[in-house]
Amino acid sequence: MTKNDIRLTAILGNLPHYPGVYHFLNADGEVIYVGKAKDLRRRVAQYFMPGRHGSAKLQLLVSKIADIQYTAVPTESDALLLENNLIKKLQPRYNVLLKDDKTYPWICIKNEPFPRVFHTRRRVKDGSDYYGPYTSIGMMHVLLELIRQLYPLRTCRLSLTPEAIAKNKYRPCLDFHIGKCKAPCANRQTLREYMQNIEAIKAIIRGNLAEVRRLLQEQMRQSADRYEFEEAQKIKERIAMLERYQAKSVIVNTGLSDADVFSILVDGNEAYCNFLHVVQGAVVWLQTLELRMGIEEERESLLSYFIAEMLGRTGNLSRQLIVPFLPDQELPDTEYIVPKRGDKLKLLQLSERNGRLYRIEKLKQLEKLYPERHSERVLAAAQRDLRLPEPPVYIECFDNSNIQGAFPVSSCVVFRNAHPSKKDYRRFNVQTVEGPDDFATMFEVVTRRYSRLKKERLPLPQLAVIDGGKGQLHAAFDALAALGLEKKIALVGLAKRLEEIYFAGDSVPLYLDKNSTTLRLLMQLRDEAHRFGIAHHRSRRSKALIATQLTAIDGIGEKTAEKLLTAFKSVARIKAASLKELQAVAGKKIAEKIITMRKAKG
Repeated sequence: MTKNDIRLTAILGNLPHYPGVYHFLNADGEVIYVGKAKDLRRRVAQYFMPGRHGSAKLQLLVSKIADIQYTAVPTESDALLLENNLIKKLQPRYNVLLKDDKTYPWICIKNEPFPRVFHTRRRVKDGSDYYGPYTSIGMMHVLLELIRQLYPLRTCRLSLTPEAIAKNKYRPCLDFHIGKCKAPCANRQTLREYMQNIEAIKAIIRGNLAEVRRLLQEQMRQSADRYEFEEAQKIKERIAMLERYQAKSVIVNTGLSDADVFSILVDGNEAYCNFLHVVQGAVVWLQTLELRMGIEEERESLLSYFIAEMLGRTGNLSRQLIVPFLPDQELPDTEYIVPKRGDKLKLLQLSERNGRLYRIEKLKQLEKLYPERHSERVLAAAQRDLRLPEPPVYIECFDNSNIQGAFPVSSCVVFRNAHPSKKDYRRFNVQTVEGPDDFATMFEVVTRRYSRLKKERLPLPQLAVIDGGKGQLHAAFDALAALGLEKKIALVGLAKRLEEIYFAGDSVPLYLDKNSTTLRLLMQLRDEAHRFGIAHHRSRRSKALIATQLTAIDGIGEKTAEKLLTAFKSVARIKAASLKELQAVAGKKIAEKIITMRKAKG
């Protein structure tokens, strides 16, 4: 397997299960194919499955793939629209079937007296309002039909100027007589009333559907009261489609002017910067850069650098820049917008989401391709975040498990170089504590663990993690202090509720970003200790319950029951065993008693 194959395999394994658009790039960094996906990981993986290359052209495409990039979007419709935008913009070599400048329908509210509302595939710059585009034509027609049922509108092309209406040039047409129009042409509807309906229609198209839904539900109820169940079912289906309807897409929205969107995700000494280029309301390009930060680099100066970098790469930026915060240096003749709500905020969130996904993918690739480098990065972040004197190459984590004090056990898991070292895991059956006392249990287990390491002069961990809050942490610290190890082993507690991190002697917890590698490492330790402890706890509990079935037989004690279970693995196998097999394990008398009991129960 070549290094490129290894790299592509790592990328495929880290693609998210999100809708989106994927780009195949060749060795020169040129985009050779753009595709959409309902599930990015599953769709892209299909190209590399054996036997899936049905044509020579597809085989050639796959052979030229040197890199895979992607953009995650909120919905499948957004993926479809973004794919359409990018193919028109980039015209990749292997997208020949999509170079037909495919267009999607829009709803147009015409710029004219008594505006008409209709669908079109042509957008003309005449002051009209356009809403869409609609990837589902059926959904668009349902919306238009709903609008016409709620608000009778004219469909004619007559010029309804005030002068023409005043001259009584027109007569009401058939639409007026069947209730589909109120005949504004014949001055039977005022312009004010008509425009109020138009404003309500705009609200519906923008997605303000609460009032419309209420009216439809009332119509459905009235139809059901009249026993018109077929009509009620039709209205119910219309409500369902309305609830699934999304009026606007973050990928294409004509309410937006040309703009560029910048977002930054800082992770330690590195920053992931995402850029969106919006032209005429459509996202036509996205790019993520990874930047290494200098010492004491401020995010405002980093944003300035990123904007300057994209200006150099593109040659020109829009006059309107959407940013998460203001940079320390601003370009002349440029408007900076920090959105708080609405469509521009959605664009910024889309940019931030893709920056996060790029970071996660990059880290997972590095972990697979360069595991040593990844471990060094994680440990360096843990040293910085937890204020440790050295990287925690050796970490241990403790967790307690019991049910109302019954069958209390504790577990200790070990991580070396940020990875589990399962051969070093240890389980503890609690010996000195009676009842549910997590603090005393933690004190006993930590004392037993480190007194043994100290006695046998084995290496001590740089960090010990306690699953719990301040109480368990203080008990563990007291145990270390009693052994004289409180200054040799760093100690932190991880509380479950808000994933807050506690330090011994400090009542104020530390909160790390949910995407922090340090927090993820601590959570992995905690979850692994919990899993390991629960497995042992269940094993003890089940063995105890099973053993009671055996000890109920006269002459069988706990040791004999344990010997039988060890040999036969279950009570069912013990019951099915022959006299000779039972004698070999427990002796003749016990074997005969088991056979006698079995016969007695039939």
